[in-house]
Order: sequence, then structure tokens, then C-alpha cells
Amino acid sequence: MTGSGLLVGRRKELDELEQLLDETRTGSLLAIVEGSSGTGKSTLVHHFLDRHADLTVASAGGARWEAHHPYAVAEQLLRGPVQRVDPFEVAPDLLQLCEGTTILAVDDAHWADLESLQALSSAVRRAHSHRLLVILIVPDEPPEAVTDGVAQFLAEHHAHRVHVGALTAADVAALARRLIGVDLSGRTARQLCEHTQGNPRLLRQLLDEVPHKRWLEWHASLPVPRAIAASVRRTLHSLSPATRSVIESAAVLGQDCTFSEVARLSVVDQPMTALDEASAAGVLVVRNRRGETTVRFPDPIVKAAVEAQVLPARRQDLHIRAADLVETEGGRLHHLVSATTVTDADLADRLVDYARRQASVGAWSEVADALITASRLSPDTSDREDRLVRGVDALVGAGDLPQALAFEPEIGSGRGGARRDAVLGYLAILRGRPAEAERLLGKAWEQCDPVRDPDTAALIAQRMVLHSLGRLRGAELVEWVDRAVALVDIDDPAAVESEAIKGLGLAAMGRVDDARAAYAELETRARLGAQAQRFRMGKGWLDLSLDDPETARRELESAVPTVYRSGSVRISLWAQAWLARAHFVLGSWDEAIATVNRAAAQIDDLGLELVRPLVHWTGAVTHALRGNWSESRDHLNRADAATNNYEIMLVPACLARAQCAEVVADYESVIRFLGPLTALQSRGGLDEPGTWPWPDLYANALVMTGRVDEADEFLRPHERLAARRGHRSASARLGYARGRIEGARGNIDAAREVFETALQQLSILPLPYDRARVTFAYGQTLRRAGKRREADAVMRSARELYATLGATTYVERCDRELKAGGLHIKRTGPNRADLTPQEQAVADLVAAGRSNKDVAGELFLSVKTVQYHLTRIYAKLGIRSRSELAAHFREQE
Repeated sequence: MTGSGLLVGRRKELDELEQLLDETRTGSLLAIVEGSSGTGKSTLVHHFLDRHADLTVASAGGARWEAHHPYAVAEQLLRGPVQRVDPFEVAPDLLQLCEGTTILAVDDAHWADLESLQALSSAVRRAHSHRLLVILIVPDEPPEAVTDGVAQFLAEHHAHRVHVGALTAADVAALARRLIGVDLSGRTARQLCEHTQGNPRLLRQLLDEVPHKRWLEWHASLPVPRAIAASVRRTLHSLSPATRSVIESAAVLGQDCTFSEVARLSVVDQPMTALDEASAAGVLVVRNRRGETTVRFPDPIVKAAVEAQVLPARRQDLHIRAADLVETEGGRLHHLVSATTVTDADLADRLVDYARRQASVGAWSEVADALITASRLSPDTSDREDRLVRGVDALVGAGDLPQALAFEPEIGSGRGGARRDAVLGYLAILRGRPAEAERLLGKAWEQCDPVRDPDTAALIAQRMVLHSLGRLRGAELVEWVDRAVALVDIDDPAAVESEAIKGLGLAAMGRVDDARAAYAELETRARLGAQAQRFRMGKGWLDLSLDDPETARRELESAVPTVYRSGSVRISLWAQAWLARAHFVLGSWDEAIATVNRAAAQIDDLGLELVRPLVHWTGAVTHALRGNWSESRDHLNRADAATNNYEIMLVPACLARAQCAEVVADYESVIRFLGPLTALQSRGGLDEPGTWPWPDLYANALVMTGRVDEADEFLRPHERLAARRGHRSASARLGYARGRIEGARGNIDAAREVFETALQQLSILPLPYDRARVTFAYGQTLRRAGKRREADAVMRSARELYATLGATTYVERCDRELKAGGLHIKRTGPNRADLTPQEQAVADLVAAGRSNKDVAGELFLSVKTVQYHLTRIYAKLGIRSRSELAAHFREQE
């Protein structure tokens, strides 16, 4: 968000303002919008006012030189001089501005005159017959020059407060996209957010001043806006040499260094006196923590501005001496690198050794920094290229895919080799490009000698495991796991991490008992860090597919955290995707949405396309069932995938669209959206019961569009497979479609038996949505067969189940079904008295704008039957068209 009117983020703050506007229905309000300088308070309010251009709006602004002029702000609002002397008397004049709902906004209200503020407050108190919202825009810490009266008014006045804080890293990335058309990497967006403390004004200045292409490069440090640099330069020149030395030493040592370190590095005679001067100038902040004095800069950008002022020779000397002062190895290496201006083989080797030790504890961000820096310092071309490749691989391990992609052209132009192709193949996997990944990984495997270089071979095999998982190819996955394990020691982290996925491959082959046994054996070895995280994620995924969602939820929840367990953010995202599914099937839809939103934000930050559709599938369907269509469409758009993407992306993308189409009874679209799945050449992992609930969805849509025999033929192999596996929920879901088939053929007793069996299979499983769905189809089938009383009881049960879940769209469909059934319906209105219950249901839907095909799908009727009912409705009501029917209903309402 910037002063130019560009708004990014701020959904929470806008919602707060909308809520306040809503509350003016019951009483007028005064609101204070506050935040630090440059956070975009004014832009937020102006955007809010633009959204309500249909309301009465007036705005004004305070000015420092008018702060002592009585009614300076009121005169702006009233567009004329104020002749009165008492604020109480001016209030009625302000209320004359009110016409309908009215918003009065005052920018820089801390520079407003006290009389105008008092008049506005009195107007709010006396706006009994008006809907008035007064908005005052102020900094959260008013300047010292603000008058005492205004400061007291703003501090003590009872008002609703909306705080405008810093932008998030995601907001920063969005701002860069909209302002300069650049997609920042997750690392750069976070760096930039921390550098500017999320201040939109500073962000705008930097994005405007720095050449756009530089934001796609690796940044060890970030530049400073020219205005800030000039301000800091002027301040430093006004200080004594000793004070400048202390400030420069603090900048080199970094934020939150101890004063003793600063004093030793600065080598001045009176360091405390210098510190006092630096503190008084606002350049350094002094704190005392448990007897130890620390110094820091007020914000990172001031520190960067100070560093930029230090001359090169002075900076080098400070860093060399600082390396002897700090205690950590990483800190020492940082200072030595900062002091180095040419290649240095010895320092590069030290960085590589440091990276190796950090890799053992999973600190991949530190590994990436060390290796990429080592690459830049390496005089040998071979070392330089190898270290860069390994550094980029570590960036992916750290979850920073966009930054890793920034190095792709550089490593792609190198000499090549197995490891390079393995890294490029890995990037292709995470971006959802199976053909490219298969080519690169296959080439890497051909170039690698497993005997001479087992580590690289194991790495390639691990990547092929993930590739096979994405293709839903269980047999290939198991084969590559076995290769990876054979190349290293059985307790090697690479072996354990590969085996953590093997059970999923076995399950995709139908070897469920072997999959369970594999996880039981592995549990004794996968106990710490990333290994345990992968194990819990894989086992939770398996548990969910095998009708044990409660155990799955526990396992997946334990696989989500990464901070304290040296876990992987990529594995955490897989865990969150399946955790959202576990919450969904258990009926914990609030938790499902919260998990989706959290994971979606991380995916946007990291750019991990492979998991994106899986996460947004749950969000799209849950919101559709709740009737939140704008949110559902947003998730559908973000879940999109194409046939050239991985199957593990395509399947949830197709399911999301198909399930949302089923919610509104658009069965033709269900068939169309699932078409890519029927066309897949290899469907073993897709058709295996449990993970992907698509066969019943597709067969049901065939029935509802009149293709009953086709549905029967399609369903039979899936029914046989589910029975062979003994999979209860899959059999029940298929029973949902089988019952429809029998009902459509008029075999109501057979349909009843199928539905009852399906509900019995679900009765011992904690799957409320599946139970509601089967019950709904059962009730529809009974009503179509003319079993009105029985259908009524079943449909009421379905309605109760859906209502408990919060599935408002299906609650409404159940209500229409109950109305069509005709029991417990009160006929109202003289012109509707002769309509049967089913005619009333048809008339309601047609009057609401639904097509005959839509009505047929909704009420489980044929299109011909709908047309027949519509003809009778027109005759009974004395009308001739759909538009007349809609007008007739509006008049009655």
C-alpha cells in the first residue's frame, strides 16, 4: 500500500472499517485509524471511501500551521467560514452534511485544531436520526509539537481504534508484482519485509529506485532509499568522530550487540559519552538486559544506511577485528567474508566445512548461504560450479524455491554433470513439470556411477522417489526406494527418508498389509528431526486413505511443525495438505479451512507448485458446501492444473471442480471436469480405493444425466476392487452411485438395500460428510419412486447431518426436496393453491432463473418431466413464460 493509492493487503483493516460502518445502523461512531508514518493509513481510508462512493462523503486534512486556527478543519468540511465560537454550536452545522449514511474523514488529525475535533465529537453524540461515521487518521505516536489539548483528545477520547501495522512478506511480494511486475523470491520478499519493517512508503521508494532485474538476483544485503541515506549521512556528519566510530562499529557487529563489544571494536576514549550522543541523535537505542547493556539501531534500514557510509578500507578493518570478537563460527566467517574483496580458496574451504556441519542438523538456509558464498570466493572453476549447485540444492531444502530458480540459468550454463542435472530435475519436480524432471533425472542417473559416487546416486534415486509419487506410480516408487536404500547404510538419513515414502507406493499397488508393516518397522528408526517428520507425514497419509482419519490427524499434526525439530517446510506442506483432508472428512471444517489458509500462505511464499492443488482442493469444496462462492472460486483458480502437470496435481484439481459442480447439481460439468482422469493411461494409483474419491462422483453424474448403463459398466470394476481390498468407505461411496443406478432402473427394493448397506458400512466410521451424501441420494431416490413418507424421513436425516456440518448449500437442497415431497408443506397464496408439491418445487427453481436441465438435476427428474410440470404450472397460474413466472413470484413475495 502506498500513498499513490496502490493498496496491498489490509483485508483485516478494511473489514474493521466495514464493520464500523455497519454498526452506524444502531448509532453513529467516531473511529481513529492509527499507525506509524508511511504505513499507508491515508491510502487505506481513501480506498475505503472509494468503495462507498454511493454514500455521502466529506474529507479534510489537518496542517501544522493551522493547528491553532479555530475550526480550520470544520471550515474544510463545511466549505465555508464558521461564525460560531462554541464547538457545541458547530455540531448541528456538521450534521447538516448528513444525507443518508455519511462518512466524514480527517487526515493528519493530530494537526487539526481542537475546536474542530470537539465539534465532530459533539456531532457524533447528537446524530440521533443520522448514520454518521467520523474517521480520524493519526500516527500512533504524535509528534512533540502537537498541542496538549489535541494530544489529550486523541489519547483519552472514547473511540473505536483501527491499527494499521506492517505489511507481511506476502504483501511485499504482491506489491512488487503490482508496482514493477516482478515476482520476488520468498527469501527476497522476507528480506525486504524485514529490511523496511513492512513500511509501504519505504518499500515503494526502494522498488522505484532499484533496477527491476536486480530483485531477481541473490542479495547478501539490501540497498537503502536515497532519502533515508541522505538523512542518515547528515546526522552522522553532525556528530563527533568518536560517536561516529561507535555507530559504525555497532553497524558492523549487527543488531543487538553488546556495548562491551562495540566499545572494544570502536577503540574510543570515552565510549559511554559517545553512546549518549548516538542515543540522543536517535541513531542507536540502548537497552539493559539482566545487567548487560546492549545497543541496536531503531530499525534495520538505518543500520544499512550507516554501513553504506563506512569507507571500504575502514569497513574491511572493522570486519577483520570483529572476527576476533564474536564467539560463533558462523559469525566469524561472516565477518571474514565481509572483509574479503578477492577470491580466497582457504576461506571458501572453511565455508564448505561449515556448510557440511550445518547440513547435519538440517539448517539448510545456513548451508545455502555458506555454499553460495564459497562459490563466489572459489578461484577454481570446477569448485565454483559444484559449490553453487550444492548451494542451490540447499536453497530448495530451505524451502526457497523462487530464489533457487533465480540461479537456474547460471547453473544451467555450467559444464553439467549428474549432480547438476539432479538439482535441475528436482526444481522441475517442485514446479510440477514431470516430462522435464524425468528427462533430467534420467540423464543424471545415466551419468552417475553408483559405485564411485554412491551419495550422488542416492540423491538421484531420492528425487526419482518423489517423481514417482507425483506420477502416482506405486511400483516405480518402491523400486527407486529400494535403490536409494541399497546405496547407503540402512540408518543413513537418506535411507530413512526414502523409506518414509515407501509405504505410500506399496499402498498404491494394493499391498496394504506390506505398507502397514513397512511403517511399523520404520517407526523404530525414524525418531528425530526430518526423518521423523517424513515418517509421520507418510504414515498419516496412509492412515487417512485406510479409513482411520482420527489417527491420521494425530500423525499429520505432529508432522507440521518445523522450527523446533529441524524439519522440512516442504514435508510440512504435504502434511498440512492431508491434515486439511483429515479435518474435512471428520467434519471439522473450521479447522480444515484454517489449515488450508495457513498452508496456502506458505505455498505462495515458497512457490511450491507441486502441492498447491492438493491444498486448495479442500478449501474450494468446503467453501462451496458452505455457500461461500467467492472464496470457493478463489481456491478453484489457485488449485488449477493441466494434463502436462503431475497426476498428484491434476487429480485434486479435477476433483475440486467436479465436487463444486456436484454441489449445485451441474452434473454435465462434473463429467467434463473428471474427463482428464478417465483419459489417463496409467490409473493404478488413482483407482486404488481410499485416497481419491472420484469413481462414485463420476458414476453418479452419469446416472443424473441419463447415462445409466454407462454408469453401471464404469462402476463394476471399481466395486470389485473395493470389495477385494475390504475398503469400507470406498465401498459405501460406490454404493451411493449403485443405489442411484438401481433407482433409475426402477428397482427400488434393490436400491434400498444398497443404500442401507452403504450406511451400515459408514456407521462405524467417523465420516459424517460421506454419511450425509449417501443419505441425501437415498432420500432423492425414494421420492422419485413415489415413496413420499419414507423419503421424507430419510431426507430429514440428511438435512440434519448437513446442518451439523454447516453445509448450507445442501441444507437448502434438502429443503427443496422436502418441499417437492409434499409432506408437512403449507400451501400459501391463492394462485398457488392448485400446484402440487412437486410443481411448487419446480416453479420455485424456474422462477429463480434455473434452466430445465438444472431443475432436473436438482430434483432428480428427467428434463421431460420438468417440462411437463412447467406446462401445467403455466396453465394453472394463467401465465405464458418463465419471465412471467418470476414476476408472479416476486409479486407474491
